[in-house]
Amino acid sequence: MDTPSPPRSKRTQCDYTLGFKLAVVDEVEKGDLTYKQAQAKYGIQGRSTVLVWLRKHGKLDWASSRSSTMSKQPETPAQTIKRLEQQLKDAEDRQYLMEKMMDIIDQEYGGSLRKKLFIRVARQAQAEKIVPLARSCRLCGISPQAIYQRLQRHAHKQQTLAPVEDWVREVRRQLPRLGTRKLYHLLEPRLQASGIKLGRDGLFDFLRDRRLLIQPKRSYTKTTNSRHWLKKHPNLLSGLSVKRPEQVFVSDITYVESDEGIHYLSLVTDAGSRKIMGHELSHQMRAEDTVKALQKAVKARCTTNPLIHHSDRGLQYCSGLYQRELREGGIVPSMTDGYDCYQNALAERVNGILKQEFLTVRCRTFAELKVLLEESIYAYNHLRPHLSLGMETPESVHKKASSGVELA
Repeated sequence: MDTPSPPRSKRTQCDYTLGFKLAVVDEVEKGDLTYKQAQAKYGIQGRSTVLVWLRKHGKLDWASSRSSTMSKQPETPAQTIKRLEQQLKDAEDRQYLMEKMMDIIDQEYGGSLRKKLFIRVARQAQAEKIVPLARSCRLCGISPQAIYQRLQRHAHKQQTLAPVEDWVREVRRQLPRLGTRKLYHLLEPRLQASGIKLGRDGLFDFLRDRRLLIQPKRSYTKTTNSRHWLKKHPNLLSGLSVKRPEQVFVSDITYVESDEGIHYLSLVTDAGSRKIMGHELSHQMRAEDTVKALQKAVKARCTTNPLIHHSDRGLQYCSGLYQRELREGGIVPSMTDGYDCYQNALAERVNGILKQEFLTVRCRTFAELKVLLEESIYAYNHLRPHLSLGMETPESVHKKASSGVELA
């Protein structure tokens, strides 16, 4: 006997994070979905909810919809003949290319991939009433029974895996560019509880078929000026093994953009737990702004153990204002030996995670970017598992600092 599903609770605008709203707006404005399709795809309630988001956060003019239609002149007989001749020539060239491609598939990948592609093409030709399925099978030497059996197996598998796509989209509402390995770690309890047999490699194939794999983004902008006369400190992390949270803080500055221009994000991260302890978003790379991030990190500490602060040789970190803040907090300064990003790799890695996995949609204003950043750092600290932490979150690992538990 089927048990009735629990009633869905009504959602409000406040239930959706700014990052999710911006991602939906970006998808609609790119033309991937209409606003109605976006509402159906993501289960967004309210007939005009997405339109409200478009008018508030969109880069296009959604206040009024304009459409222009251009009248087409009828073709002359000569134009029709020329167009048909060109279409015939294109069809012949396309057929030649497809035959050569299929020969390469047979030689390099075997017959299984050829059969998969044939089934898709034959079914499409049958649905469009171009070539009957029986004729397609006869031309390619494949049994119609084999096709129907394969389709039945595929339909059963798709029905079994149907909830997985919803689970993936649910996770990526808060972690929009989470990698597949970490995604599988979060989904594994649900898969086991539902009796769905899907391994990590199977999840890769599942996401690839639905075009849900995360594509890497690569960008680089230099934000460090190490050519100055201020005092620089030695590298204390060379050969040091981090055993506990709040043993080493690493700091760095990275740039983020909005429609208003380039802004700068100062981060202070705990090397032991990978938790972002303090941050500050500013319009300029001033020492005052980096100090604000450090002050937040010091305030968030839960121990009084000896602490090392590691950074590059940037002007902001060597300034008297920043060094005075370190002395007042009883923190020992440490710096890279030169302009070598690998000596501050952890801080660079955190920058990349935030920009590539969370700050994926360009904001219109500085204020909007600040809200998105707060949401992203919360998700990074509390929701995103880390391979280096045994698939735990930075927040859960950092809580061990109060009890003095060492890291594995």
